[in-house]
Amino acid sequence: MTEGVQRGGAGTGERYDVFHTDCPARDVVDHVTSRWGVWVLISLRGHDLRFYELRESIRGISEKMLAQTLRALVQDGLVWRKVEPTTPPQVTYGLTGFGRDVGEPLTELFDRITRRLSPGP
Repeated sequence: MTEGVQRGGAGTGERYDVFHTDCPARDVVDHVTSRWGVWVLISLRGHDLRFYELRESIRGISEKMLAQTLRALVQDGLVWRKVEPTTPPQVTYGLTGFGRDVGEPLTELFDRITRRLSPGP
């Protein structure tokens, strides 16, 4: 591969060069592993949730950060968003197939860590 050239796309059999600064896969990894991205994917692992349910399930996240994180994960194709035309609008989020694939190892990691930790006070 020529230095500085970004390779590959879906279906070409080639892989992205994740060490290249312009690699789109690198952006997805950044969003998934962001402070809140991991928690959104883990929260959605079992069921779809409305915005306020997600906010309540992820302690410490602000509405602004949740909205930004969800926007990035939806744009990356990891999370889907459905808006019901009610007043106020009901917005529901869930994992796409890609989101489930990416979230599965995160869930396994989370489960392994929590099994190893001794129960707190």
